[in-house]
This record gives sequence, structure tokens and C-alpha cells, in this order.
Amino acid sequence: MRITAVETVRLPPYDNILWLRLHTDEGLIGLGETFRGAAGVEAHIHAEIAPKLIGADPSRIDAIAWDLARPYIGFRSSGTEMRAASAVDIALWDIAGQATGRPIVDLLGGATRSSIATYNTCAGYFYNARGGRRAVAGSETATGPYDDQIAFSRDAGALALSLLEMGIGAMKIWPFDPFAGATNGQMITPAEIDRALVPFRQIREASGTAMQVMVELHSMWDVTAALTIARAMREFDPFWMEDPIKMTDPAALADYRRMSGLPICASEILATRAQFLDILRADAVDYVMLDLGWCGGISEAKKIGTLAEAHQRPVAPHDCTGPVVFAASTHLALNLPNAVFMESVRAYWSGWYRDLVTALPVVENGRVTVPPGPGLGLALQPDVLARGTVRTTTEKDL
Repeated sequence: MRITAVETVRLPPYDNILWLRLHTDEGLIGLGETFRGAAGVEAHIHAEIAPKLIGADPSRIDAIAWDLARPYIGFRSSGTEMRAASAVDIALWDIAGQATGRPIVDLLGGATRSSIATYNTCAGYFYNARGGRRAVAGSETATGPYDDQIAFSRDAGALALSLLEMGIGAMKIWPFDPFAGATNGQMITPAEIDRALVPFRQIREASGTAMQVMVELHSMWDVTAALTIARAMREFDPFWMEDPIKMTDPAALADYRRMSGLPICASEILATRAQFLDILRADAVDYVMLDLGWCGGISEAKKIGTLAEAHQRPVAPHDCTGPVVFAASTHLALNLPNAVFMESVRAYWSGWYRDLVTALPVVENGRVTVPPGPGLGLALQPDVLARGTVRTTTEKDL
């Protein structure tokens, strides 16, 4: 089997998401995805990656991953090159699953569990797909029943109860973000902390300890300010503090972990096993988070997960992205014995995801599992190709 065409798809208003389709001479089409910087990733795919892929055997997944991860620049970052390589890798695993008639989880070594607990990232319907939105104004109107970013800024207690009714016992929020900009994350005042703690008070008052709460800090703070936040958070017993500082200095992150006394999760923005090895060696992390659309795809994520297992650390795949990364991440989470949570956004999987793909991971009673079928178990809806902008590279274009 050979790859005959490399196809990218972009569909407004999902401006941050890029889909990749790899066509083969046997009629199989592998689907990949990445997000943020879609235009740059698309250009890189057609200019640099397509010439390597056309005519290649798609079953040589490790060889292709190694080749795409060794450019002179971009070999150890989550930038354009690695995001493109991540989308390619996901598509190759999809082809492998279709060719063998097996789901990707089986090809990874089989399932260690039939489903995995999910936590709800309390984002709005188009939080990442349309450019991201880290803060909301009080006057904003919800666009649907699960516009959870607006909900946690108004009544996080009611939101917690709503999630518990669905069997979801963990949630992630980021009420400190609006206060980082004024000082570039170097200071937060007592008044600002008091305002940011309101959602946590509401959650505990409404649900007691029934709801686990993750705190997302988006790498917006320096160590001193992040420690001020940590001291204020201790009484609420957060499940983890996620990306509290910039992921540029493992020693600084280790200092924060030690001095905060709280569990640390890091990091969706790291790529390649080498960067994760740095933070594991520094004893800087409690929960390893990786994003399949950024870190190098399924191949690299599997290696990172095994590396974390060797350091006795659990893994929680990141997903605040698109439906393909969500599905691929769920396959990985069912395989990794040290996976502890699969992130999901109910505004996504109950809403616009369904307009884009033919099937989705099944979320039920707070747990998620993969859709049935070989490979990823899903494909783009045919009308996505009709509505979107499709760019194709074949041998005649090279």
C-alpha cells in the first residue's frame, strides 16, 4: 500500500482546526487533526511533508514519525512542524486500523480498561475552535445549555450539580486568568484572589467533596504569583494545579511543586518525550498531560505515556480541541495502564463535534469509550468536504 495524496481541510468557523486526509492506492483514507496556527501548519504540510509522504508505505509509522520529527528547526517544540507531524501520525494509525480491521486501541497493545473517567473542561461552545476565549464578560449570553465558561463565572455551584447529574465528578476552571494581564502574571492582589475564589466556594457549598476540581492556570504566572494563588487554593483541596508557570524551566516548576504542596499537572504545550523526560527527571510533575495534536501524535504520546509510567506518574490526555484528537486520545487512554482521566468538553461532544464527524467517543455516566469500528472509528462528514476549503497534493503536484 502506498500514499497517493495528501489532503488538508479547513472549514470556517472552525478557524483553529486543520484536518488532514491521507489517501492510499487501496482506497483507504486516514484522518488526522491538529489545532491552532492552522494556516501555517497547512502550508508546511504541502511544502515540506507531502513530498516525503507521496509514494510512502503508510504502515511504516515509526519510520515516518522519526523522519518528520528531525528537521533542522522545530524538532523539539509544539510549533508548526510538530503539529503537522502530529496530524500525519494520527492519520497513519487510522490507516493501520482500517487495513487490519481493528480499532487503534488494539494496535497499541489492547485495552487495559473498557472506559475511562472523564472530567469536564468548562469551556464555551467555540472556546478553542474560533480562536480561544480565556475570560468572559458578565453581560454575555449563553449560546446553549452547556456554555460552561459563562456558567462557572456566574454560579459554579449550579454547574457542579449539573455535571454530577450527568455522572461527571470532576471539572476544570480558570477563574484566575483575567487577573494575569495587568502585571504580566507577576502579581495578584488579595482582592483579585478573593474574586477568583468565588467559584471554588460555590462548588464546595453546593457539592461538598463530591466534585473534584482542577485549576487551569494556562502558564500565565511567575513562580511567586503562582505560589500566592496556591496558598489561597489549599483550603479547597484542588485535584491539580495545571501549568501554573511557563514550561521553560523544569527546576522552577519543581520548586513550585515543592513549595506549593499541591499536585501539579503539566503540560499540554510540551512536545516530544525529551521535554517530558526533563520535567520527570526534575521531579516537577504529579500528572503528565499531553496533547496528541501537538506532542507528535499517537506514536510519541504512547512513548511519553510509557515514560511517565516508568516514573510512576499517571497520564491525562488533553482535549479541548476537535473531534479527531478527542477520539485518538480516547484510544490511547484506554490502552495506557497509567491513564487516570480523559479530558472532554460537553459543549463540544454534545454539540458541534456531531456536525463534523460520522461518530464520536461515547460519554456516559462520567466515563468515555471509543466509537466502534476500525481505526479511529470515525470519518469527516461528507458535507464538511463540500463546505470546507480542500487543498490536495498528489505526485503530479510535486
